[in-house]
Amino acid sequence: MNITTLIGLIGGALVIFFGIVTGADKFAGLPHFGDVPSVIITLGGTFICMLFQSKSIPGYLDSLKSFKLVMKVQAANQAQVIGDIVNLSNVARKEGLLALEEMANNLEDEFLKKGIMLIVDGTDPELVRNIMETELASVDKRHNEKIGFWGNMAGMGPAWGMIGTLIGLVNMLYNMEDMSAIGPNMAVALLTTLYGSVLANWICVPVSVKLTQNNDEEITIKEIMVEGLLSIQAGENPRVIEEKLKSFLAPSERENVGQDAGGAAEGGEA
Repeated sequence: MNITTLIGLIGGALVIFFGIVTGADKFAGLPHFGDVPSVIITLGGTFICMLFQSKSIPGYLDSLKSFKLVMKVQAANQAQVIGDIVNLSNVARKEGLLALEEMANNLEDEFLKKGIMLIVDGTDPELVRNIMETELASVDKRHNEKIGFWGNMAGMGPAWGMIGTLIGLVNMLYNMEDMSAIGPNMAVALLTTLYGSVLANWICVPVSVKLTQNNDEEITIKEIMVEGLLSIQAGENPRVIEEKLKSFLAPSERENVGQDAGGAAEGGEA
């Protein structure tokens, strides 16, 4: 499980709870922050509006399920993948490209496996690049659809919260006879704005940002695979390949290349 996601979820809940219980009523004020109509308006409106924007119900559900991706730790990192590519290049240099076919069968990363099989089959390097980059673009597009979903939801939450507040204010203004009820009614009206802001800033924005980070990491890893495989196909020296691929890394990460090799074999599309 991704520890930063877990800390963020729990920490956000604790901060909100702390803000509530440090009020004048302390723990007795907790019931003031629960209102079923406000929940229905804010959350119901947000999720229904997101369904309205979706192409299909399965697509909508798939976007919601992408929340699980921020809970996972990516198995492979860039340094590990470079180490794996260098290992593949050493095998290809000593035993030939055909020896990579057996190694490919032991890999779990379908993108890397596909690239290896293409070069083992003697596919033209330019065609290999085109095929791999087309798949790369498709992965990026699918990921960005999920990122956009959560980004849009971050805007819908506060918007529906404001709609709920306006509904509450209209109802309050039509019942001004009892002046003592104005304060409580105003508080209930504002709850929808609170719910919308919490949904956006505690859940949706962080999920969107983390999915963007995961996508950038995965795309970079796949770009490393493409460059590495093409270098292997061109018969370049493993040392040269390693130095070329290290250019993808920050200087502080380059010393980690070759450590824990095997990460690419465990990676997969987010």
